Amino acid sequence: MTTRRQPDPAEIAVIGHALHSVAVEMGASLRRTAFSPNIKERRDYSSAIFSAEGDLIAMGDDMPVHLGSMPMSVAAVLADLRLEPGDTAILNDPYRGGTHLPDITMVAPVFLPSRNRAAFYVANRAHHADVGGMYPGSMGPCREIAQEGIRIPPVKLVRAGKMDGQLLATILANVRTPGEREGDLTAQLGACRIGASRMLELVSRFRYARLLQGVSAMLAGSERLMRNVLASLPAGEWYAEDFLDDDGLIPGPIAIRVKFSNDPKRRRAIVDFSGSHPQVPGSINAVYAITWSAVFYVFRCLLPPSAIATAGLMRPIQVLAPLGSIVNARPPAAVAGGNVETSQRIVDTLMRALAPVLPDRIPAASSGTMNNLTIGGIDPRNRLPYTYYETIAGGHGASPQSQGASGHHAHMTNSLNTPVEALEYAYPFRAIQYAIRRNSGGAGKHPGGDGIVRELELLGDAQVTVLADRRQTQPWGLADGGSGAQGKTTIIRDIGDERLPGKCTRELKSGNRIRIESPGGGAWGKLPKP
Repeated sequence: MTTRRQPDPAEIAVIGHALHSVAVEMGASLRRTAFSPNIKERRDYSSAIFSAEGDLIAMGDDMPVHLGSMPMSVAAVLADLRLEPGDTAILNDPYRGGTHLPDITMVAPVFLPSRNRAAFYVANRAHHADVGGMYPGSMGPCREIAQEGIRIPPVKLVRAGKMDGQLLATILANVRTPGEREGDLTAQLGACRIGASRMLELVSRFRYARLLQGVSAMLAGSERLMRNVLASLPAGEWYAEDFLDDDGLIPGPIAIRVKFSNDPKRRRAIVDFSGSHPQVPGSINAVYAITWSAVFYVFRCLLPPSAIATAGLMRPIQVLAPLGSIVNARPPAAVAGGNVETSQRIVDTLMRALAPVLPDRIPAASSGTMNNLTIGGIDPRNRLPYTYYETIAGGHGASPQSQGASGHHAHMTNSLNTPVEALEYAYPFRAIQYAIRRNSGGAGKHPGGDGIVRELELLGDAQVTVLADRRQTQPWGLADGGSGAQGKTTIIRDIGDERLPGKCTRELKSGNRIRIESPGGGAWGKLPKP
């Protein structure tokens, strides 16, 4: 009797990169066929591959906030539905593994011939520029999730290869831009089909049993790498706290507190958010999937860049987040900003806790906000509704090795900007200024990166909503480095300028302008004396 040879490291790497290429191609397909600038220009999407058990085994080079939380959406689909060949599930419920309502996830099974159980699952998630609700763009200052847009539980959008027309019609009837939404949804479906087809090609290339051996080795390898990192850290407990400015409805800072406990002998760690602020009336509550995703991201950053990130990475790490808190909200709390703002502060807080443990690796705080800007109205050029959504980059925090980058998205977002040409073509806006915000990074031995100035003139009446942070707090420096500058949002009218709070909505007239000045990053090290 012969024993099957286990894959060697080279073969595991080949399988890992092959799976990664499937996720990347899914993303490329989605980008090229999507209708909205937010997906095709800004690349606000993510793709991933899962095992038959729902374990993450490969991901694209996409959005950390999507990728870390998507496994919980896949788990929700597998718990609620039996996916058959040709089926595709859809969901966006933040309380079922989603992030916020604009992020719509699709999950499709991969069946092999003569097998009655899915061998793999492919999934993608994309941010839709509007999913209904009280405010254009579905990112406004709401008090409960029902006000934020249409909430989709795990359901089948496609059955045996046929679209459920009634379900699609229901979704499209509840959004402001149904044509664009339908185009983006069909792009997601096409990307899932590409992923399933490529997975079948990999099975043919490697053979199913060999591919499963490689996947098992990848999962174990991610776990082993993470355990080795934990074993290299000292034993102990480290604490940190940081704050969100407010929730947009009630003034006052909102604390996020974390305790990092490491046991190098057992090669295990606990990340405990006990003591964080209770959930709030405004829309910056984070669901557990967001908090777990932020922790996943931070610890993925501790691995070598070439390491294959799979579900095994988090096996040695326990994440505790009190139910009913800002980091694990109960329904029906509003959550639009938890995905984009609270996720960033969770990362800041955990990195602050790790800074004494890894002083040569942890950078100062980056801008700490996605500076979400949504604008909606009737386009005077064609009299049709439009919704625009964009996140605006800021400064990176400096590290012990170098200064921070300027004008980059950081941490939980990995999107691009909307190019001015695409912006002015698609929307009734004129770009007045798009520039680096000089001297907004913290001062120090290694200065923080500078933020961005983005100023738009409206060419028609519109509702403008801002969901941002670090307007009252500042991105902190490390090793006596200076803090980055706070962000600013200004409405410019003929009658004068108005400084806006970080989270608000306004009705603006044609000719009004909005200027966002994003925060800079914190510095590392004391500024040398002249």
